[in-house]
Amino acid sequence: MTDRVARIEQRLREALAPESIEIGDESHLHAGHEGAKGGGGHFAVTIVSAKFQGQNTVMRHRLVYDALGNMMQKEIHALSITALSPDEL
Repeated sequence: MTDRVARIEQRLREALAPESIEIGDESHLHAGHEGAKGGGGHFAVTIVSAKFQGQNTVMRHRLVYDALGNMMQKEIHALSITALSPDEL
């Protein structure tokens, strides 16, 4: 696990208390991409949290972005999010 993935996981765990979380670093798939030149990585997150209950997709993504805060400005160029509530499993 890279430091960046560990920081993403820590922030999401602290903010959203997920029942499960999977984070994939897909940066290697985007080598040479304009966003990769600035150091920002490409990541995929699948997260299950009770905090998503009753929230639409936009609100769920906003909760994830808010949890990641300033990481979204430089360390993360692209983020694919699958956000589910426990009853959606």
